[in-house]
Amino acid sequence: MQGMDHGGIIRSMLFIQNAWHEPVLYFSWVFTVVVSICLHELAHGWAAIWQGDDTPIREKRMTMDPMVHMGGFSLIALFLIGIAWGQMPVNPHRFRSRYGEALVAAAGPAMNVLLSFVALTLLVGLLQWKVLPASPVGENISTFLWAFGVANLALAIFNMVPVPPLDGSAVLANFSQGFRNLLNDPDKQGIFGIAFLLLFVFLGRYLFVGAILLGEMYMTTLS
Repeated sequence: MQGMDHGGIIRSMLFIQNAWHEPVLYFSWVFTVVVSICLHELAHGWAAIWQGDDTPIREKRMTMDPMVHMGGFSLIALFLIGIAWGQMPVNPHRFRSRYGEALVAAAGPAMNVLLSFVALTLLVGLLQWKVLPASPVGENISTFLWAFGVANLALAIFNMVPVPPLDGSAVLANFSQGFRNLLNDPDKQGIFGIAFLLLFVFLGRYLFVGAILLGEMYMTTLS
């Protein structure tokens, strides 16, 4: 995408303490994370209900209220450092399908992919049809859609890594009893904690780079 400072996007998304330099990216990121996490968790809930588990309904989690899915501490962390998380309670023992756990776990990242494709497709359409005005407003809309699309791709990729508590670990455990035994081994919990920390600290930037490349490839294909 011409004229887009990809490095600036990554810096703004990962280091929110500098957000006053890029207010559009900051608020785009905050809005993107809140909406994306809520829909991500709702996708888990919808999939769980489809699989026969009414826990999300009984726990009153089928709502777009970010306080329900993210909680106050997660929202504060988002505003201060740009990092947030969410949770959807489910009971895998109630799933009717043998692979229900994998389906429910994958539903969240699948929602992020869908959100990304919608945002990037809309952006391509607006640019090709020359709907956006040649003004700061048009640039801000373009920046928001691009950031929304790239962020959701990054969230999808990140969540499918098979390291707990990420969704990918539940997907892999559903297909591999050996991996499930490893997850349930109390002696291995520290190893997984270290693996998650290393993944987040050292690979987070590269996940965004990969998401940017995928986003550009998708937009080029549509153009």
